[in-house]
Amino acid sequence: MSTTHTTGDGPLAGVRVVELAGIGPGPFAAMLLADLGADVVRVDRPGGPGLGIDPARDLTNRNKRSVLVDLKADGGPATVLDLVERADILIEGYRPGVAERLGVGPDTCLARNPRLVYGRMTGWGQDGPLASTAGHDIGYIAITGALGMIGPDPDGPPTVPANLVGDYAGGSLYLVIGVLAALQHARAHGEGQVVDAAIVDGTAHLTTMIHGMLAAGGWQDRRGVNLLDGGCPFYGVYETSDGGHMAVGALEEQFYAEFVRLLGVEDVAPARRDLARWPELREAVAGRFRSRTREEWTAVFDGSDACVAPVLSLREAPAHPHLAARATFTEHGGIAQPAPAPRFSVTPGSLRTGPALPGADTAAVALDWSVPALESPKQTQPGQQTQPGQQTPQTQQTQQTQHAQRTQQPQETEA
Repeated sequence: MSTTHTTGDGPLAGVRVVELAGIGPGPFAAMLLADLGADVVRVDRPGGPGLGIDPARDLTNRNKRSVLVDLKADGGPATVLDLVERADILIEGYRPGVAERLGVGPDTCLARNPRLVYGRMTGWGQDGPLASTAGHDIGYIAITGALGMIGPDPDGPPTVPANLVGDYAGGSLYLVIGVLAALQHARAHGEGQVVDAAIVDGTAHLTTMIHGMLAAGGWQDRRGVNLLDGGCPFYGVYETSDGGHMAVGALEEQFYAEFVRLLGVEDVAPARRDLARWPELREAVAGRFRSRTREEWTAVFDGSDACVAPVLSLREAPAHPHLAARATFTEHGGIAQPAPAPRFSVTPGSLRTGPALPGADTAAVALDWSVPALESPKQTQPGQQTQPGQQTPQTQQTQQTQHAQRTQQPQETEA
């Protein structure tokens, strides 16, 4: 489906996405689609999503456009359905049944646009005993077994991995895979469908290799005692003399040999093959790392095949020489942030605009998508009454300002 909005040269240029505003994994998934060139229109609600973050700094809304629609007001659902009729993908993150009650559920949307891919982002999924209950990342990864296997101490509590494993790996990325696969089917067969992306499903799927190792006897069903969970002395994190840390992943024989040589513990190297001596090996490795600073050890292992790296903070990461050389991070609008990923040789994604401010693109989207109802009296604020398709001075000024901002960005970055 074509669009008159210039979205850049990403591989998804020309794909239209409607995102019903939410928080967390849904917006991140829509951001990823936008980074890859899709024209993502976020339908914001009056009053905002309640995230408590300045919209100008909500990076998950970069590369998008925003319109304001009150789904609980007269004309709200009809306006969203007008957008749906012109879209390829819709993303929503409500609890099961909420979209239906608001009048924008999958049956209604697919009746309006049979080719639509309707992506549903939830924690528990659309059915099951917990489907209607509240939840967050930590609970989703808890019941899948993922949380229980993370952490160095078999007798202590698991380590909480922020909300990366559930919300974004098990949620957002699986939603993106799902809607793009369904889009391929829709374009080949003219048939849309619903994608039920549950964080519990995606997170469980992420543990497939571990389940295989468990079945083969190569993994114990408890944390901190296995090859990849901190139980192995040559795959873990060690403190340095200045309170920093170094990450070690010297699993293969040749990398391990390089590791012990550079660390200076070759005398205990044979302990690798004797599980009974692993405590001895761990103590020797820990003692050596505590003898120098993180910066000193980084210099020792730099450029080697020892598989050792410094543990950096979020603010330190962009300055790492490798990441800087690859432009893994970029700056846009004065905010340092990860650049679009992955990279494409022919159709690179790009960071075109900063976070979409709620409702700021209403006039432009109404024009580009041919949805005059967005600018109807029912969708404007008091004192801004217009006729369908007519712009108020305020919306004209907003559109002109945003156009100027987007055409004068000197720091546009391509992945």
